[in-house]
Amino acid sequence: MYAILDIETTGGKFNEEGITEIAIYKYDGHEVIDQFISLVNPEREIQPFVVNLTGINSKMLRNAPKFYEVAKRIVEITKDCIIVAHNAQFDYRILRTEFKRLGFEFERETLCTVELSKQLIPDLPSYSLGKLVRSLGIPVTDRHRASGDALATVKLFKLLLAKDTEKTIIQQMVKKEPKLQMEPKLIDIIAETPSVTGVYYIHNKEGNIIYIGKSKNIKRRLNQHFTKTDRKSKKIQLQVATVTYETTGSELVALLKESEEIKHNKPILNRALRKTIFTHALYSFTDHNNYINLTIEKADGRKSNITTFSTRQSGRHFLEKAVEDFQLCQKLSGLYKTKASCFHYDVKKCQGACIEEETPESYNSRVNELLDKYSYKNQNMVIVDRGREVDERSAILIQNGIFKGFGFFNLNHQINNLDILESIITPMENNKDAQHIIQSFLRKKKRLKIIQL
Repeated sequence: MYAILDIETTGGKFNEEGITEIAIYKYDGHEVIDQFISLVNPEREIQPFVVNLTGINSKMLRNAPKFYEVAKRIVEITKDCIIVAHNAQFDYRILRTEFKRLGFEFERETLCTVELSKQLIPDLPSYSLGKLVRSLGIPVTDRHRASGDALATVKLFKLLLAKDTEKTIIQQMVKKEPKLQMEPKLIDIIAETPSVTGVYYIHNKEGNIIYIGKSKNIKRRLNQHFTKTDRKSKKIQLQVATVTYETTGSELVALLKESEEIKHNKPILNRALRKTIFTHALYSFTDHNNYINLTIEKADGRKSNITTFSTRQSGRHFLEKAVEDFQLCQKLSGLYKTKASCFHYDVKKCQGACIEEETPESYNSRVNELLDKYSYKNQNMVIVDRGREVDERSAILIQNGIFKGFGFFNLNHQINNLDILESIITPMENNKDAQHIIQSFLRKKKRLKIIQL
């Protein structure tokens, strides 16, 4: 659990500052579940430059509660939480100073979004909150006011959690949260997990990830893990202490995250790096008569393929449908072995490329339509899918035919700007498994929105 906060102060000498405004958003890693926002009477003068910066003056604070009047609420909302702030060292120091004046020792773990941003989004020109969120396309209102800055930090932290592919932040949190002496019952874990699309992480009592999975319904999938009697399920049931999850909204993003994070984290109950998830591929070659031929063969990493398949049967099924959709020749597609015309020619469905009645130029134009549709080689595009919330969408970036990663954007923002798009993207490896996942998804899901860049 996180307490994401921002504090405005009077300014002045070190450790003599007072709080003029505080905003705290309690965040469970998915949504804000509680909040506290208040002006505070600092009982001291506000520096003029601070008044100009924040707009908060002494007149506004005359009837505001003093710090001792809000201290109990601050303790309650931050209990068992990690404090997250932009330049956390400053906010945490100010809070501790105010509590020391009351004779109370205030101690919490902290995370700094400046440090996290430098680690997860390196080489940006500035890491000040205003310039950072602007470069990432994060909307911010009431800049230099506690509520506006804290809410912007919530959105920034949400982005950083998504970019934390090795789950360093989450694993640190799990280790720092107090654990009960007895491991939680499986039924309690299921009850606390929502029915959402995303990636889930099963942790042992030390907080280490022992299994990563994805599902369109995480609650239902966990129920299967906890009720099945196969060897892997029994190991999960024996070792599980807690489950964390990341909502993606998009099944495609969940598939890509699962594949990447299994490779990064190597959980002991996931098969090591997993075997390649495809076995066959669609290849093309030009024959001696200049016709483009298609063939389904065992996947060969040394050869350039058009798209990949989990089984030969699924590849053949795809090719049979493509022959129908693009009026291709069964013989030249490797579906009908003959030295004469193919069966489709006999029933007037093939235009005769198999016996050279149709010219190579005419036939090849339709084959190239198929190749362009199902191969993103050399393409620059964004695949837009569902987001984690109603007003959000996910974006999968392809540049020059290379998968770059994914990110999330608000519907109020345009993503045609490549600079903003690249800044919100969580980089991912362009390996053959990722390419297979994307190509398979594009074949199956006809309603995906694709933006050409």
